[in-house]
Amino acid sequence: MATTDIGAADRRAGVEALFARKRLLSFGLPGLILAYFVYVFFAFDIPGLAERARMDNAAILVSDAYSYKTHVTRDNRTGGITVAVEGEAKGTYPEGMTPDWLEMTGADSARVALPGGHQARIDGETSVFTVPGYGEVSLTASRRAIDMQLPTEEVPDWISASSSRVTVTTEAGRMIVTKARTEVYRYSFGWELFWFTLDSPFYGKSLGELAALAVSSDRLVEGQSNIAAMVSDVWTNKMWRHGDVLWALFETMLMAFLGTMGAALVALPLAFLAAKNFTSFASIRFGVRRVFDFVRGVDGLIWTIILSRAFGPGPLTGALAILITDSGSFGKLFSEALENVDDKQIEGVRSTGAKPMQRYRFGVIPQIMPVLLSQILYYLESNTRSATVIGAIVGGGIGLLLTQAIITQKDWEEVSYYIVLIVLMVILMDTISGWIRRRVIKGSDGGH
Repeated sequence: MATTDIGAADRRAGVEALFARKRLLSFGLPGLILAYFVYVFFAFDIPGLAERARMDNAAILVSDAYSYKTHVTRDNRTGGITVAVEGEAKGTYPEGMTPDWLEMTGADSARVALPGGHQARIDGETSVFTVPGYGEVSLTASRRAIDMQLPTEEVPDWISASSSRVTVTTEAGRMIVTKARTEVYRYSFGWELFWFTLDSPFYGKSLGELAALAVSSDRLVEGQSNIAAMVSDVWTNKMWRHGDVLWALFETMLMAFLGTMGAALVALPLAFLAAKNFTSFASIRFGVRRVFDFVRGVDGLIWTIILSRAFGPGPLTGALAILITDSGSFGKLFSEALENVDDKQIEGVRSTGAKPMQRYRFGVIPQIMPVLLSQILYYLESNTRSATVIGAIVGGGIGLLLTQAIITQKDWEEVSYYIVLIVLMVILMDTISGWIRRRVIKGSDGGH
């Protein structure tokens, strides 16, 4: 009886200890995770990040992404008013041509109609911004300072003022006055000059008018049909550079393709040396596997920086960085696939009198081909995105154009344009790889 009681007590103690460990795990692990998040909250200064956030700048960037701004600029030193889309020389309106919302009242004065009843007036060195419900903000630029006259004593938060610069920002538009120039920004929805620039004879024409010109025998450009002239003007568009952008996209896809396929060609023969059922020497397997670990252990961006210093910038340097990184990943994946092949199929090929290379070709490769192709296509899709970032470092592809557009912080609609093209490029690569996967792995009938 005593022995039975002792055994029951031991079992009870064991059960209680088990439940105690489970309770500790159930409450302790969430507590540790919560403590970690609390540490991250203060270590990364998230409250300070919220205080430093500039939502007004964020709103401007967002609006710039889907709209464009036309600059009406007066040179406060030499006089004269110019009108240009995004303030660029390539988008400057020629003399005698102005948008319908702008009224030139003199050689050195203009009236800008803004949405919502807002208005900006430039009259020499003095500029007036009219805000409905508030009044007129008068700004006079001189060599010493900028004189500001307001209808109220308190400066509203939508006006940023100093002795050398005053910025008036409203939903209808902006006015910036410095000692050097006065600028009025008028925002409009869309991407202006996307197809034709101001100097093109097709600028400002509707889709119907363009269609009629396409079939018309009256040529607007001497020596070219209207269709050829349209295509040429779009391709050589100086504002959006469609020809350069499409070539940059091709460079990015080529970078990803060369790097991925080159890595597969390098990794496949080395994978046989790393597979234990194909290489009996443990030292060789160990050495090859460590090489795989090394090249894939260093991030692709690190290889990109190293190679760009060694070989200089260019798309080929980016492709080489992808090749080196993916060689290690492919080597590991391919060697594991080789270690799982069915020896019976190899023996069947051997029984026909096939030589070693023939046994590999007809007994091994068909078994691992679905795995190889699936991994190669997956990495090709991933490297298409990675090539964008790598191109920003090595100076090639769409990544370079995207980085340049972000750094200038001026034409964010171009940033949106490049991002849309990158997404479409990834979708295209995903569609193509999916089609290849179905045709090659599952068969031409899609597996049915």
